[in-house]
Amino acid sequence: MASVVIIEDEQRIRELLARVLADQGYVVDSTGTAMDGLHAVVRGSPDLVILDMGLPDLDGTELLKMIRAVSDVPIIVATARGEDADVIKTLDAGADDYLVKPFSVEQLEARVRAVLRRMSGDARRGQPLLIGDLEIDVAARVVKLNDKELDLSPKEFDLLRFLAERVGEVVSKREILAEVWRQPYGGSEKTVDVHISWLRKKLGESGAKSRYLQTVFGVGVKLVDPSE
Repeated sequence: MASVVIIEDEQRIRELLARVLADQGYVVDSTGTAMDGLHAVVRGSPDLVILDMGLPDLDGTELLKMIRAVSDVPIIVATARGEDADVIKTLDAGADDYLVKPFSVEQLEARVRAVLRRMSGDARRGQPLLIGDLEIDVAARVVKLNDKELDLSPKEFDLLRFLAERVGEVVSKREILAEVWRQPYGGSEKTVDVHISWLRKKLGESGAKSRYLQTVFGVGVKLVDPSE
């Protein structure tokens, strides 16, 4: 199972996160300071880091840069800092995802799964994602349906790839805005609706007759394999 390092100075939160992830089968190491966290990353070569920004000995942004200097381990920032400027600065510094406290343990678990799945996909050296008659070549950014190439905009491709990497999972529009548009606390869900509508048309389906893109009303959308 994947190993996770939690760097969080509040003991109650640190212990809660460690317990939740351990219950999910992850191997967890946790620490309350930046320097101990850096040592844990270098020493343990974890599969994922969950990083708080408000650490007692060093600002989390500086620690993020230090980790990035020695490791490409995926990092989820979990912090009380929710301003757009903080989110942008942190993502630009090398974070792979961003969670604002308070958040549910279910959301954390979903983000951990998503980041690890995405990294696993990258490790497969860009092998095409095959879903029914749909082929998504991540490296070449080419999508084929029944061996015919689809004319997708860059954002349509990003949206389809995001859903394909989570095939069978219902994803909320807010999560899509956060992951595809990098707008975790802003942006219009109508933007997602429009792009999903465009994708449906290019996949040759409608909302009433959907083989691949299915809406779960009040929850979100999911990409399914019609052959299953």
